[in-house]
Amino acid sequence: MRIIGGEHKGRQIVPPRNFAARPTTDFAKEGLFNTLVNSYDFEEIAVLDLFSGTGGISLEFASRGCPAITAVEMNIAHANFIKNTAASLKITGLHVVRHNVFDFLNLCSAKYDIVFADPPYDLDNLKSIPDKILSSSVLKEEGLLIFEHPAAHNFKKHPSFLKEKKYGNVHFSFFTMEKSQ
Repeated sequence: MRIIGGEHKGRQIVPPRNFAARPTTDFAKEGLFNTLVNSYDFEEIAVLDLFSGTGGISLEFASRGCPAITAVEMNIAHANFIKNTAASLKITGLHVVRHNVFDFLNLCSAKYDIVFADPPYDLDNLKSIPDKILSSSVLKEEGLLIFEHPAAHNFKKHPSFLKEKKYGNVHFSFFTMEKSQ
């Protein structure tokens, strides 16, 4: 795994061999960030990374100048890896929260421009996760939810669905909150 762009471009991030997380592939990250760079000034946004795993997405946003990133990861070894990696890169805007994502969504009072969620693909009720995130208060009005999922799931009929991008076996579905009337 490596950081694709920004200040730390090319930097290899090597989790321990016994790591249980499935990192987003470099190919998929590159495609995702090529899409996002056309719509966002990373230095002006707040990002929430749910099911952070290796922290690859959080580190990518940080490398590109994002000043406020919250990474939520329940596994203590994974959370510590993200903290230690951020410290070794001297990244200051990345806050790691060791918590269950669903409990965090109920407790969180902050709002984010982008929420990225990459749950384990075998998680029960995977298809309900976008609704749980969209019904919480974490996404700013007109904010963007990016949900990474396997090909077995299709969200095209979801009322908040915007688009889907595919990079090999990685699928990103994009959702947005509708404006308040």
